[in-house]
Amino acid sequence: MLRIAVPNKGSLSGPAADMLHEAGYRQRRESKELRVVDPVNEVELFYLRPRDIAIYVSSGRLDIGITGRDLLVDSGADAEEILPLGFARSTFRFASRPGAATGIQDLKGKTVATSYEGIVAAHLADQGIDASVVHLDGAVETAIELGVAEVIADVVETGTSLRNAGLEVFGEPIMKSEAVVIRRRGAEADDPKVQQFLRRLQGVLVARTYVMMDYDCRVEQLEKAVALTPGLESPTVSPLHNEGWVAVRAMVPAKEAQRIMDDLYDIGARAILTTAIHACRL
Repeated sequence: MLRIAVPNKGSLSGPAADMLHEAGYRQRRESKELRVVDPVNEVELFYLRPRDIAIYVSSGRLDIGITGRDLLVDSGADAEEILPLGFARSTFRFASRPGAATGIQDLKGKTVATSYEGIVAAHLADQGIDASVVHLDGAVETAIELGVAEVIADVVETGTSLRNAGLEVFGEPIMKSEAVVIRRRGAEADDPKVQQFLRRLQGVLVARTYVMMDYDCRVEQLEKAVALTPGLESPTVSPLHNEGWVAVRAMVPAKEAQRIMDDLYDIGARAILTTAIHACRL
């Protein structure tokens, strides 16, 4: 069986479970379950702390895992990202009191507090900055007020927590993170079970991104209509009973569907419908 590490809590847990469910995999019934066997799909799911997943995968004990890109990099584990999943997006930034720093060069000789010591230390080293890094668990916003550090580095979503603590972000982002699928570095790239798993998740991503659009249009307007709905390879076009009319079906980006429907209507298309896609293979 394919052995998969899944986040057991936090912002990664719910969306990961939803994606796996949409991909057809059995899920645990209660949060206390640490292992779920899915014999139909030949997988075992192990529910682990998100911070530990990269370590388990890099050891070879588990084949692949879902974790955050930030947690993968911070762990220093011998594992690699093989598929971004598009949820749990965040940006990792430096912050300090207003005016205390404007760029990374201002960090020379300073102390930076963070819960992601591996990421920050590596970033400072890459930039040639000699600064101290202090590891703190949990919220780091109070580190400056209590004199532990002059600067903090943390995940920034809205920035509200930082502003409430009297801090502001500065400089370029350290990294942008999201949920990713990882595997041990050097593992067999063409493992059929892993490839099937990735195809399923890619199918979910496509199904969430596109809708199926159907409409009728006159033959003389077909080229204009197809230009609006080119599909992935080419739209399906079928003749209707009424001569001079055709039915067209194509996948279109969900976020653009309403605009496309308006444009189709303007050129004379009618009976324009959109349908959600629940599963897909490209």
